[in-house]
Amino acid sequence: MITREATEQDLEILLEFEQGIVTAERPFNSTLSDGEIHYYDLLHLVKSEDSLVLVTEENNEIIASGYARIRKPENNYSNFEKYVYLGFMYVKPEHRGKGVNKLILDELISWAKSKDISEVRLDVYAQNESAVKAYEKAGFESLLVTMRMKTS
Repeated sequence: MITREATEQDLEILLEFEQGIVTAERPFNSTLSDGEIHYYDLLHLVKSEDSLVLVTEENNEIIASGYARIRKPENNYSNFEKYVYLGFMYVKPEHRGKGVNKLILDELISWAKSKDISEVRLDVYAQNESAVKAYEKAGFESLLVTMRMKTS
């Protein structure tokens, strides 16, 4: 297995992975609209100096992805000026449980450190217990729970 930076030539499979993420998240979020959804501007992420998109290959097949993107806090009271946001974490179902996501996480966190950024964040659905446990095992801790209600 090798992990490498994604290129424009990887966009077709990355778009498939994006729909895989949407499909996996639908059971956790009833507010997602029907049909194809695009969370990311993948071409921009691949080209941007402020982001790193990684893929993992096994036997010349791309089996996983993830990205890190430098962001500024939404508020002016954080004790950090920049943080790295992680997203687009996807592993093909037949390759899950092999530590592939951890390989990508480690590379993305190393990239954050190389940029002298110590704050790393990501979002995960609270009901996605296996993902929550995996991120906790990697050193993440819960910070905030977003709650919602429908009034009609």
